[in-house]
Amino acid sequence: MDRRDELAQNLAAVRERIDRACERAGRSRDELTLVVVTKTRPASDVALLAELGVTDVGENRHPEAGDKRAQAEQLGAHVRWHFVGGLQTNKAGAVARYADVVHSLDRPKLARSLDRGAEAAGRTLRCLIQVDFDTTDPGRAGVPPHEVMSLAELVTAECPHLELGGVMTVAPLGQDPAPSFAHLREISAALVREVPGATIISAGMSEDFEDAIQHGATHLRVGRSVLGQRPVLQ
Repeated sequence: MDRRDELAQNLAAVRERIDRACERAGRSRDELTLVVVTKTRPASDVALLAELGVTDVGENRHPEAGDKRAQAEQLGAHVRWHFVGGLQTNKAGAVARYADVVHSLDRPKLARSLDRGAEAAGRTLRCLIQVDFDTTDPGRAGVPPHEVMSLAELVTAECPHLELGGVMTVAPLGQDPAPSFAHLREISAALVREVPGATIISAGMSEDFEDAIQHGATHLRVGRSVLGQRPVLQ
């Protein structure tokens, strides 16, 4: 099986899972955006995915993400690029020049750095606030739930080159993801009351996106189920 056929088969299986989950949740498939996370994979995979109808891809490392976007566009693949990984402040300005959506906004200093980068690039950057529900790992990216609204207020008041798009989470490892996804939906509803355009709920990966759909996710970040097991990085 060549790579295009492999991706097509995997993508069809993921889309079927999404369709079934939408049916169970009583939701329209049109409410969901599939973001295929292509980290560690070549730009040629992005080009094949674009041919297969994928409109959104995700990356989690700089400068790999920016380099891959340039390579993919040389191959004719024009998709939306989502930066989904934790982001260091000193790299934010560069990421703000090429990412279409940043999913990992989690502190005021990062918001200001992204805003400066977007201003320098002459563009507006959509950002999601990453929410952390894991109380056992203080090193994880994300803000605790009670700090979401204060960060949102800072973005809307002080960062004119950022568009607050919504919220994102990574479910705690080794736990039932459903409570976190349900809580994220509540946080989203409160945020939308203050920022009506911030309707994105980015939640769910290969192993748990059905639960995320049940609890209102609008964007699913799926890598392994589409691309296969990633090679071990040396």
